[in-house]
Amino acid sequence: MPAHKHPMASPGYGKRTAPGQRPRTAADFAHLPRREASVAAYLDRLPDGADISVKTLAKVLPDYGQCALGTVLRRLSEAGHLRRGREHITGGGSPRWVTRTYFSRTARGDAWWAAFLAGEHPEDEPAPASVPAAGAVPAHEPASAPEPVQPPRSRAYGVLAGLGRAEPRMTLSAADCAALEELAGQWLERGADERQLTGALTAGLPPEVHHPAALARRRLTDKLPPEPAPEPASVPGPASGSPGPAVLRMAECTVCGVPGRPEALPGGLCRDCRGLPPAAPAGPEPAEVRAYVDRLRAAARARC
Repeated sequence: MPAHKHPMASPGYGKRTAPGQRPRTAADFAHLPRREASVAAYLDRLPDGADISVKTLAKVLPDYGQCALGTVLRRLSEAGHLRRGREHITGGGSPRWVTRTYFSRTARGDAWWAAFLAGEHPEDEPAPASVPAAGAVPAHEPASAPEPVQPPRSRAYGVLAGLGRAEPRMTLSAADCAALEELAGQWLERGADERQLTGALTAGLPPEVHHPAALARRRLTDKLPPEPAPEPASVPGPASGSPGPAVLRMAECTVCGVPGRPEALPGGLCRDCRGLPPAAPAGPEPAEVRAYVDRLRAAARARC
């Protein structure tokens, strides 16, 4: 399926591209097994906000079932290309926690992901070399590159490309979407979400729309939301009194979704999903996790 036709997640959820990507090359995923490389190349092309749950991927990638795709996402997590987490969102209505999957074309190590999920801006740190899994191409053989990839489209392009599904009278061509992408992107930068942008372009249409691109341009220009007000100062940290991170995130296990500290989820996986024996019942780990989650929730309430 073309990337721009991939189903989008509910507003605020779905794929998010990690910052600081290296330039795209044909060998970005050559270190992975062929199946994982193919799926990674497809995920790389998807716009932010795309639904990359196992169920949706199984529908759009019919060569793989849900079980196989679950294994693929696990291996991409272990290889440093993917992490799951919850992010606290304050705009667009009442504050809420949303689940997002962060994807990085450039493989990153656990320390980089831990810093990113803590709301910091980590320096680029490549992931350690991973052991090839079953089906991987041996190092002495030239790896066959995954299918050629197109530059990933933005969230704005994805909304414009999906207008025809929401309202057939507003169907746009690929050239129309590219021409209007920057204007639509300004809406998202000013706090509008995909649903609000779609509604602004499809509500109250005349019985016949002869030039949907011209009408879309007029509405995008005339109804552009105002610049958002400056955000309040960051919440002070509980111990040092220094400003806390502007973004509140909480890591989750890529496979089962259990929350925890990033350092407790090496490779993005919890102990059970890594196949390790359970921690000692009397150990401090559960209390530490609960305290960490409580601090995040308190900071989120303070921001509201």
